Amino acid sequence: MRTPSVLDNVSIVLVRTKTPGNIGAVARCMMNMGLSQLVLVRPPKDREGAAIKFAAGADRILADARTCATLQDAVSGHQLVIGASRRRSRLRKNVSSPRALADAVVPLLGSNRVAVVFGPEVDGLEKGDLAICQEIAAIPSSDAFPSLNLSHAVMVVAYELFVASLGSVTAPEGLLADAEALEGFFVHLQETLEHAGFLDRNSYCDRDRMMFSLRQLFGRARLEPRDVRILRGILSAFGRLEAARKE
Repeated sequence: MRTPSVLDNVSIVLVRTKTPGNIGAVARCMMNMGLSQLVLVRPPKDREGAAIKFAAGADRILADARTCATLQDAVSGHQLVIGASRRRSRLRKNVSSPRALADAVVPLLGSNRVAVVFGPEVDGLEKGDLAICQEIAAIPSSDAFPSLNLSHAVMVVAYELFVASLGSVTAPEGLLADAEALEGFFVHLQETLEHAGFLDRNSYCDRDRMMFSLRQLFGRARLEPRDVRILRGILSAFGRLEAARKE
């Protein structure tokens, strides 16, 4: 019988994977490194044969994998969402190596569920996917050939999580706000800033860029449920004040 581990609170999320064999190879990497939760977002059809072949014994992870229609559904119930991407942006501040991220994430696992998200082969995670992620794991690689196979990227991150989990965690951190609560806050924040005139609702480029920056700012804060309630209370107070002024 398998011994429970803090790594059971880590989900590997594969978004729009194109090759069934890569799903199987990822399952094998996960089993090697003590991970058990696999979530598939819009996976390829008829994947069972090739996936099982490349899983090479990690059939249980494939059988237990959860399938979702959207990334938001996939990360529901998780308190921290980390995207794996090598795309750089001047707006993206919270980028860490897998080793640094693992050291920071493992103490959270006693109280929180963490999703690590990987995009499709070749293109990786899209901008909309990255907006849902509070933090980014970027794997260092040679500039001459920086692209990693999907299963290799998962193995690098999974290895660092496994090694970090072997250390003693003496002071696990508290519960973080989950993905649904954060998304509700960001919707509330955008609506309030639009009504206040801080965001131009007709200028999608400027609005989306500012909201992306705000998502990164609050993502770095690792908000707890009480933090989100306080922030939404402040937004609601501004909303009531604005409504009273219009009366």
